Amino acid sequence: MSRRQLLRAASAGALLASTGSQAQGMASPGVTDRQILIGQSMALQGGKNDYGVAIRDGVEAALRQINGAGGVAGRQLVLRVLDDEGQATRAEANARKLIDEGVFILFGSVEGGPSNAVMKAAADKRVPLFGPMAGSPTLRLPFQPLVFPVRAAHRDEFMALLAHAKRLGMQRSALLHADTDVGRQHLANAGLAARGLGMAELLGLPAGGDVSDAQIDALVRKLSEQRIEMVFNHGSAALFERLIRRTRAAGLNTQFYGVNSGSTQLARRLGAMAHGMVFTQVVPSPWERKTALTREYQAAFRAAFSDQDFSYGSLEGYLTTRALAEALKRPGRKLSRASLLQALADASFDIAGFKFRYTATEHTGSGFVDTAIVDRDGRFRH
Repeated sequence: MSRRQLLRAASAGALLASTGSQAQGMASPGVTDRQILIGQSMALQGGKNDYGVAIRDGVEAALRQINGAGGVAGRQLVLRVLDDEGQATRAEANARKLIDEGVFILFGSVEGGPSNAVMKAAADKRVPLFGPMAGSPTLRLPFQPLVFPVRAAHRDEFMALLAHAKRLGMQRSALLHADTDVGRQHLANAGLAARGLGMAELLGLPAGGDVSDAQIDALVRKLSEQRIEMVFNHGSAALFERLIRRTRAAGLNTQFYGVNSGSTQLARRLGAMAHGMVFTQVVPSPWERKTALTREYQAAFRAAFSDQDFSYGSLEGYLTTRALAEALKRPGRKLSRASLLQALADASFDIAGFKFRYTATEHTGSGFVDTAIVDRDGRFRH
């Protein structure tokens, strides 16, 4: 073990001991003989956030499947959801409210800003956060002993997108990113990937929360001046859509690639303009039946929502909920926060062929990243 790993292990051990001492002599919050209460803050925006709604539906399909099969060690999983509307401040307030109301564990936050806010509340209250559906580097580094991501990190997606572009002969790329500390970390990771591949220096396109059309046009001019061949994104799919439309209106032939978040919904809104776009995905194709995971997902989703189409978002929600259930099974009937952390200190998982793991010093989760291209009919081809 390196010195850094030893420090991580010592920190995790101290946290485990502290959590265990707090749990002695009292029942674990949110756990009864019949149920486990789970708290989730996510962006639904009253049903207007298509990506959030897709994730929620996948979670619901998995919960119905899990509870219908007897739950976890005889306990039903009960989910309490609060809408944070994609706002970090509201996400943190929601997480604190859920903990104060007695949930056992926090689960399934969506996107980097809200997930980091939920992580802050989890650390302050010493409550585990399982399965944040975000690729933020801060969820893994520095080591977060209470945070257990399932999906791959954005840095893995950036590497896959840049490698794909290089194979096609492209050299000059740019990243549209949030003008925040986390966004600048994404830019640094993407820049390292570009340099490692021998590509030209990556161009950063920072954008704040409220971006005017004039600011979008300034970004378009920068793409033209720097002769950028490919742009990819971190963060808001709505902002990325605006940039794509303004770039096409300006007559540029810049290629647009994207990370997984909201990819299905973005391609649908862009219509024919999405043809040829390449997206990374952190789950297999939800429309194909090549894996055991997608076959099980399709059956559960159809049973829950017979009139809705499959999507990457709902598959990720389904997978992450299945992963949570498997994690909660590890301590058996003697479930507490301390026993859960102990069980996950060195744990490997295989959810219908989808593998990920945690150790005492790293909570990497999965490294699975695939690429898909949007065809003329708006379908994703892997």
